[in-house]
Amino acid sequence: MGGLVEEMPGNRVLVVGAYGLIGSAVSRHLVDEGYLVTGLGRNLKTAMTVLPQIEWVIEDLVDLADKNAWVLILEGIEFVVNCAGVLQQSAEDDIAYVHHHAIKALADACEQTNTSLVQISAAGAREQASTAFMRTKAFGDGCIRKAGINHWIFRPGLVLAPTAYGGSTFLRTLAAFPLLQPLACANASIQTVFIDDVVNAVSMAIRGKIPPGTECDLVEDNPHELREVIAAMRLWLGFSPSRLEIVLPDWFLSVSSTVADVLGFLGWRSPLRSSAVQVLKDGISGNPEKWKELEGSSLSTLRQTLGKIPATVEDRLSARMLMLMPLVILVLFFFWFASGIIGLLQIDAAAQTLEDVGWSHPLATSSVVLWSMVDIFIAGGLLVRKFAGISCWAMVVISIFYLVSATFGVPSLWSDPLGPLVKILPGIVLALIARVMLGTR
Repeated sequence: MGGLVEEMPGNRVLVVGAYGLIGSAVSRHLVDEGYLVTGLGRNLKTAMTVLPQIEWVIEDLVDLADKNAWVLILEGIEFVVNCAGVLQQSAEDDIAYVHHHAIKALADACEQTNTSLVQISAAGAREQASTAFMRTKAFGDGCIRKAGINHWIFRPGLVLAPTAYGGSTFLRTLAAFPLLQPLACANASIQTVFIDDVVNAVSMAIRGKIPPGTECDLVEDNPHELREVIAAMRLWLGFSPSRLEIVLPDWFLSVSSTVADVLGFLGWRSPLRSSAVQVLKDGISGNPEKWKELEGSSLSTLRQTLGKIPATVEDRLSARMLMLMPLVILVLFFFWFASGIIGLLQIDAAAQTLEDVGWSHPLATSSVVLWSMVDIFIAGGLLVRKFAGISCWAMVVISIFYLVSATFGVPSLWSDPLGPLVKILPGIVLALIARVMLGTR
């Protein structure tokens, strides 16, 4: 391996967005080829979970809109591969900075440091596109062209990989519905690309097999309707064909997108946000001819790609769990919020239970108010993505506290005909399941 590194021109590579779907695959491949890879991401915990074997620079692209900041990072780096991307503006993501301003600064820094740049853009990126995602991607591409550096711009279609993220997660979730097949934008035109084909294109650029200045779409030859892609995904996962297809009306998509956009500002990256829906409506397609001229062959078709990725029981379980996740979060929120509200609305009745076993009226009333407010606070925390995990643990701990306290303080509740204490147990289990579901990598 050491000899390979010495022979390679440009053996130090910085991968921006290195723990994302494309970035992690690119990083692993380059490491296997003998390159010295440094990753750039904004979350150290996620970075070390996904790729502990490489060095990391922990920075947010929002803070890297200054060329001088990039110049320091690029010291000793021969190649940069930019795999960073966010679908839509949210509380955590500034799409203009991630796709445009930070990339302009990166391109200018590459010019100053004589560093080559491989840009992973998106099929359909153009400055007149209907979504900010596509427009800002195109603005970033334009800045790279103007910088006067050795560069390559690849525009993948819908990327399919052994792991799912973003759009591919959405497809797996839709394909996981039992019996029925709900569809949005069923006739949308989709061209897929296998993750290994994207990685290979990056590797060829770095190894000098593709001339600088190359720009091409990375897509299969023939487009599919979205309903075909989901049907193929359903078959690949091992689920039975649907018995009934339900095409969701435009008004349902509009309402769902509005709700998803609001949740986006609470940190939830729903695949139903308005940008994702509009991208689907516009279609995810490109022109495969440029790549065929370069390589002399076509990229993997949808069928070939799925044939290269054996679906496992874990894939099926994950797809079904992701389908249920919104329902799990909604049920937990309603359970805890309603519990708190009911307690406040029926303070006297709730306090009477405590008074019957010897509590004073003021103490019983105060306790009901306090714990009702705690329930409401925990329910609210569940709606904010970065606090959701903590809220799940709080639900478990406080539920156990309720059980223990009631067992010693009001043991008669165990024999209550409505079983208020017994019903806490499945709530604890559901909170634990939700906590596991919240893992993103």
